[in-house]
Amino acid sequence: MTDRRYPKRNGLYRSRKGVIFGVFRGLATYFDLNVAWIRILAVVCLVITGLWPMTGIYLVAALMMKPAPVRPIENEDEKEFYNSYVHSREGAAQRIRRRAHNLERRIRRLEDSVTSREFDWDQRIRE
Repeated sequence: MTDRRYPKRNGLYRSRKGVIFGVFRGLATYFDLNVAWIRILAVVCLVITGLWPMTGIYLVAALMMKPAPVRPIENEDEKEFYNSYVHSREGAAQRIRRRAHNLERRIRRLEDSVTSREFDWDQRIRE
């Protein structure tokens, strides 16, 4: 049973509330750790490896990690849509257009059946 106070772990994302790009806060959220521990570990790695290797790793991680969704992801359909949107906004827009077109077609069929003469006769017979 999941607790509503803590979001479900849906993937590794950059946090929107992070200091610089949100990489460390995203890692802390994913591994369910305090962000201070991640930052301390990063400083230790910075001292051991030097400025450029650690900066390079951080920038690569920032480029590879997707930004966290604005609204929490509730189910697999939302996760699939978010991932498709992040990778291809045009594809996500086409998916929305297709869905709207299908809904419009269904509504038109419903309208046609409600406004047809047979429906009118059926209503009169029931009365």
